[in-house]
Amino acid sequence: MDAVILQILNGLDKGSAYALIALGLTLIFGTLGVVNFAHGALFMIGAFCAVSLSKILNLSFETIDETQTDFLGNPLKVKTAYIESWFGPELGASIIDWAVPLAILFSIPIMIGIGFIMERGLIKHFYKRPHADQILVTFGLAIVMQEIIKHYYGANPIPTPAPDVFKGSFDFGTLLGFDPNVIIYPYWRLVYFAFAAVIIGTVFAFLQFTTFGMVVRAGMADRETVGLLGINIDKRFTIMFGIAAAVAGLAGVMYAPINSPNYHMGMDFLVLSFVVVVVGGMGSLPGAVAAGFLLGILESFASMNEIKSLLPGIDQIIIYVVAIIILLTRPRGLMGRKGVMED
Repeated sequence: MDAVILQILNGLDKGSAYALIALGLTLIFGTLGVVNFAHGALFMIGAFCAVSLSKILNLSFETIDETQTDFLGNPLKVKTAYIESWFGPELGASIIDWAVPLAILFSIPIMIGIGFIMERGLIKHFYKRPHADQILVTFGLAIVMQEIIKHYYGANPIPTPAPDVFKGSFDFGTLLGFDPNVIIYPYWRLVYFAFAAVIIGTVFAFLQFTTFGMVVRAGMADRETVGLLGINIDKRFTIMFGIAAAVAGLAGVMYAPINSPNYHMGMDFLVLSFVVVVVGGMGSLPGAVAAGFLLGILESFASMNEIKSLLPGIDQIIIYVVAIIILLTRPRGLMGRKGVMED
């Protein structure tokens, strides 16, 4: 039972990333009808927003410390972060330590701006083009973004630690009546799951309970009728593209301490996230979230040694096997709208 609970926790952790990326993908497809293969690159850029802020906060200058000397008796040069000189050693060190959570605020305007530029500068020209054209141009855009990141940050992963207070592991088993140290789980992964739940809930509440969200949902169902009512639905859809980009970016920011950011991490998640969207149902926001967590849990269980000993390599293909079964039996996905992906 402890192994089962641990795999469920691992699945929720993976599923959180899948669900957040798939949610943004579905927002774009549901509003604009665009298959955006550059969405994984937005996840990557979000992670590098955390890297960038961490580097900015760690910028330092050298001073001579007369109280310290080298082996020749010369005063040592000491590096002091600018942030520590401005706010004091304690507060400055605390700000540096909390670089990843602070990157949430840092990344939101950046990701929304990138989303606007992508949509207005490129995507809008492909609304009425075949999905194959959309895939090709957005995939090319993803490669360009990937190579830009590689040029400026290098090819190696860049460790981006979580705040010290979230380092270490939580004894989850004691809450469920198990012996101590039976179910140990990292604090930051629990934080990531809680963060994903908040973002998903916020997006759904925004679409469900705000006037803007209700107009967007109406436009998703019948774009022409909403336009005939005198509403500039295109402008609202552009804003939704920016919001979708921000969701992907925030997912990347908080994932940076879990998986050190590297230039190809967007591609690693992109294909899996598209599978999640298709399984959940193209255009279905609840389907994307449900499928993300479902496939994350299935992938986690498939990685157990007991399962891999019976079915070698099943952990690498389980998501695709489930996708094939779903599409053969229900082409529209678990919660997809009728007619979508059924032609």
